[in-house]
Amino acid sequence: MITCAVTGSFDTVSKNPAVPVSPIEIAQSALDATKAGASIVHIHVRDPDTGDPSMDLGLYREVVERIHEQRTDTIINLTTGPGGRFVPGLKDASPQAGTTLLPPADRIAHVQELNPDICSLDVATMNFGEAAFLNVPDHLRFMAKHIREAGVVPELEVFEPGHIRLARKLMDEELVDEPGLFQICLGIDWSQPATPEAMLYMRSLLPKQCTWFAFGTGPTQFPMVAQAVLLGGNVRVGLEDNLYMSRGVLAPSNAALVEQAVKIIESLGYTVATPTEARKLLGLRQAL
Repeated sequence: MITCAVTGSFDTVSKNPAVPVSPIEIAQSALDATKAGASIVHIHVRDPDTGDPSMDLGLYREVVERIHEQRTDTIINLTTGPGGRFVPGLKDASPQAGTTLLPPADRIAHVQELNPDICSLDVATMNFGEAAFLNVPDHLRFMAKHIREAGVVPELEVFEPGHIRLARKLMDEELVDEPGLFQICLGIDWSQPATPEAMLYMRSLLPKQCTWFAFGTGPTQFPMVAQAVLLGGNVRVGLEDNLYMSRGVLAPSNAALVEQAVKIIESLGYTVATPTEARKLLGLRQAL
């Protein structure tokens, strides 16, 4: 299975004009990625005027409705990541520019309202570039509980070995169904590097029989596609994580990144799941 992370929330719009910004651009890019071979699309939204990350419910609703209008089996995965970033000051540790902290209820409101197939749940408190990414256990418990009540499958994003331990604790507390759906995130500053050894160790900590995906950022994106397939996992590509096809060559679209992942997967002797097949593999309901 291939997930395409369509736009993300980083300052990438100025670095590659192919990064979609408006709801119509994000929805179309997601649909194009599906045609290219992705079965899941991971969705953030941005302010159409500035390109900045947004949690506006109306923007999420427009993207989801535009995808549903095409009567496709595309699996929609909405982020809950925005709202966890903290940039403290040097003198008094008060929040500085770049802080996006939101209460956990606000971070899942669009999931409860729009009822996607999947939503991300970042089981991660860590240094994140020049900020801290805060997802403390009680916030995760709150979000996991309400995601489950909404009938949405949480994709457990893990960046470090300890995050997997915490995810398994949430399973022990019956807040997340076993064996779980995991996304191993590699190469983000300052977490696990995108190396075969790191992926192998992270995989060794996962619950048996779980479904897992993995990705690397930047130039490690395509090597990690091959590594995940060889280790029995699924893959993620997209402009959220990588802006280039090769050194110095900007990716023209999300679809182009997906097409390259398809080539790698097929060259290794594997086949790519369609959205309909992926729904069965993940035990998801039929598309609306």
